[in-house]
Amino acid sequence: MGPQHSAVRPGPVAGPRTDEELARGLAAGDEECLAAVYHRWSALVHTLAWRSLGDVKEAEDVTQQVFLGVWRGRLGFRPERGTMGGWIVGITRRTIADALSARTRRLHLVAAAGAALHVADPAAHRPDAALDRVLVLSELARLPAPQQRVLRLTYYEDLTQTQIARRTGWPLGTVKSHARRGLHQLRRSLRQGEPADHYT
Repeated sequence: MGPQHSAVRPGPVAGPRTDEELARGLAAGDEECLAAVYHRWSALVHTLAWRSLGDVKEAEDVTQQVFLGVWRGRLGFRPERGTMGGWIVGITRRTIADALSARTRRLHLVAAAGAALHVADPAAHRPDAALDRVLVLSELARLPAPQQRVLRLTYYEDLTQTQIARRTGWPLGTVKSHARRGLHQLRRSLRQGEPADHYT
């Protein structure tokens, strides 16, 4: 679950400022300018996120990530390339795309595990999703450490394979191999009801 929206909601600020003043203040590390930027554009950001994601909590998380991105990337704003509002909307669109991609990656493992469970016992109905998650986590814990690490980074930290390669220092091909082998082992062990083989 993402951090609380209120955790980054700056307090009220006095007096409107121009984009140029806000840009200078952000570049100088002025948190009051961040507060002004937040109050001016947070409603727009939240609306765009909510319309794309259809979930209030996810929209709040995206809104927080956008303004963290504004703060961290404040030196990258170039007034000659467009308005501050346009820059923030650009950050918003990229953050929404990341959130949608992360949602897809989270669902992939659940779908793959669910398909394996269905093959293992096609006559059985499993309305209890919590039980399925417990089984998946149990089998995931049996995988070799490199495969387990790649799958956890993929599905629980929402990292791409390229990001995992940077995080671990492993070649991208190695990351892809661990992901492929890990998913194969996970499906096989769930289907057969056997512990995963410990190979690397």
